[in-house]
Amino acid sequence: MRTILAVDDSNSMRVIVAYALRDAGYEVVLANDGNEALQQIAAQPVDLIIADLYMPNMNGIELIRHVRSTAQYKFLPIIVLTTESSPDKIQEGKAAGSTAWIMKPFTVEQLLAAVRKVTR
Repeated sequence: MRTILAVDDSNSMRVIVAYALRDAGYEVVLANDGNEALQQIAAQPVDLIIADLYMPNMNGIELIRHVRSTAQYKFLPIIVLTTESSPDKIQEGKAAGSTAWIMKPFTVEQLLAAVRKVTR
């Protein structure tokens, strides 16, 4: 079973993402910011990270950069799940190492399609 880390400072968004992923058969680990996400992946390997862009303490771009700097996670798929649609921010995410970018609001089908695409 694949393990996915969902990172978002919104509790309701974490619950929605976790429910959708668990219902599709994934194991889900949750974190409310980038710092907590790094603690989670240090404690338990994951197969994918889904992260919000705007979070306190460590935002999504900073999280991606930290994850990419770790040899074990250099090629780990990272999906950014955000309300941000600015081409500059999307490019910044790609440059940092994001694998995919999903806009909120999203459908469960969009989320699962992206997860399947990046975890093949």
